[in-house]
Amino acid sequence: MLERGLVQIYTGQGKGKTTAAFGLALRAAGHGARVLIYQFLKPADLVLGERELILSRIEGITLRYLDEPWDMFASMHDQAQIERIRKAVHEALLDLDTAAHDKFYDLIVLDEIVFCLQEGLASMDDVRRLIQIRDPHVELVLTGRGATQELIDLADLVTEMRPIKHPYDKGISARKGIEY
Repeated sequence: MLERGLVQIYTGQGKGKTTAAFGLALRAAGHGARVLIYQFLKPADLVLGERELILSRIEGITLRYLDEPWDMFASMHDQAQIERIRKAVHEALLDLDTAAHDKFYDLIVLDEIVFCLQEGLASMDDVRRLIQIRDPHVELVLTGRGATQELIDLADLVTEMRPIKHPYDKGISARKGIEY
């Protein structure tokens, strides 16, 4: 579909990284692109509105996720869970190498892979390899907080979401249908 696939990164401390990536996925699928969204650190038991819709009704988008138990608050303090996730992320990225290299998809979204890199749950070598070996027509989107300069240098487009004002600051919790 694409004459040239680029590498995009949506990063920063603000809201909207995954939302932007999903919007791009819908746009691409609407034009007939084959899309894969791979969600890291968002296990099967996490009920997400975007996942529910895509899995039940959206043609042209394949959604997969790292089906390993994970709690964004507790798991980072459990060395056994960290090691289990590192291994699972590594295996997922190896599997994604084939999808990207053999052009099974026109657009591949790696949701939260940047956060995985920041926290040492993913290897920069694995992500760099995926970027380098992908078919030149495959668009690759990486989301998550904490993009390093090394990762930014590998990208063609980098958008930083920066919080200016957020309802959390007023004590308003995440709302179903808006934040998840």
